[in-house]
Amino acid sequence: MKRFIHITVLLIAIAGTSSSQTAWTLDKSHSSVTFSIRHMMISDVEGSFKEFDIVFASDKEDFTDATIAATIKTTSINTDNERRDGHLKSDDFFNAEKYPAITFQSTKFEKVSDTTYKIRGDLTIREVTKPVVFDAVFGGTIKGQRGVMAGWKATLVLNRFDFNLKWDRTIETGGLVAGKDVTITVNAEVRK
Repeated sequence: MKRFIHITVLLIAIAGTSSSQTAWTLDKSHSSVTFSIRHMMISDVEGSFKEFDIVFASDKEDFTDATIAATIKTTSINTDNERRDGHLKSDDFFNAEKYPAITFQSTKFEKVSDTTYKIRGDLTIREVTKPVVFDAVFGGTIKGQRGVMAGWKATLVLNRFDFNLKWDRTIETGGLVAGKDVTITVNAEVRK
């Protein structure tokens, strides 16, 4: 727990000191971090992380100056199956006790069209850090009673073996019980 708090504070400090951008507040009740993975080569299993924080900052209207720092608590994984969740928290996958957090720090926010972006950055899982690119869709902004709100949906497909999520039991036909590719989807509503 101390390590998770330390990493979160560090990411907030990095995001806060990298520029004088305006910080946007994450609305956690309208945000989520979900994932899906192929199961037995025939269907997908979905899950989510219930505890996460995203620090989002930007001044420009087109968000090309935006920065993101995210922390996800690995012990908060939830697939609606207690036994499977326990296995995912074990050393076969996240080893949540030793590696309590997944982190992401953006390096570039690239506008592709009016509503699409490439969010480049460094993703760390189990102390393995690799550059990744999220495909992001900007849902727009709206001014409400609580200020200006913006909505984002970002998706990433990663090879779990690249991050030492190593469990790989095979089925009789030769495929994996749990596929190697994981689709991560982040829905974020932020407010300033």
